[in-house]
Amino acid sequence: MRCHVASSAWLDLVLPRSCVACGAAAELLCADCRARVRILGPPRCECCGAPTAWPVLRCRECSGRTPAFVTARAAVAYAGPVPSLVRAWKERALRRVADLAVELVADALERPAADVITYIPGDPGRQLTRAAHPAATLARGLGERWSLPSERLLRRTRRVPRQTGLPVTERRRNVRGVFDADSGTFGGTPARVVLVDDVYTTGATVSSAAGALLRAGAAEVRVITLARTMR
Repeated sequence: MRCHVASSAWLDLVLPRSCVACGAAAELLCADCRARVRILGPPRCECCGAPTAWPVLRCRECSGRTPAFVTARAAVAYAGPVPSLVRAWKERALRRVADLAVELVADALERPAADVITYIPGDPGRQLTRAAHPAATLARGLGERWSLPSERLLRRTRRVPRQTGLPVTERRRNVRGVFDADSGTFGGTPARVVLVDDVYTTGATVSSAAGALLRAGAAEVRVITLARTMR
């Protein structure tokens, strides 16, 4: 994987730079595509962060269930040029995408009150075909920006089928018990944890991971993602 990352970085230097969404000559995103990035702000659901017509404690998406996280927040909508941006990040490990992702999240969201920032670990099999793991990179970048220690506190207990295309109930069943918590350098799970992932779809993955952190001793988990799927 290191060779893949190195070669991707070299190609990024020698080839003409273009917009990852439309191909126009630009630094990462052209002005038109950058303008199409939808920043997510209030009003929203207090629990899962879904955009709403007015502020609510629980929206349709999270009513009737109790997620393990306290809040979930995303910086931008997973629409327009953002899916292309995330794919470029995973497949080409472009440092400029990581820098832009950190910038978007830090500008859109307040720094959570927390003791540590961690991330959803990647599936080992799928990581073999990817140049980067956005969740880990985003967590490290936000940790530097927010002066929070960044630690790997989670590990996967097994491989799971892809979540893409599965209904919500199947997604929850798919990731049930898939994470265990590690203590990192703390000798135990810190009380207040920020959990980072690249995209929030239904919340099943981050809720399962947050549950593992709570079982290991965390008092609260707050989820931060770059993007959120819109429904």
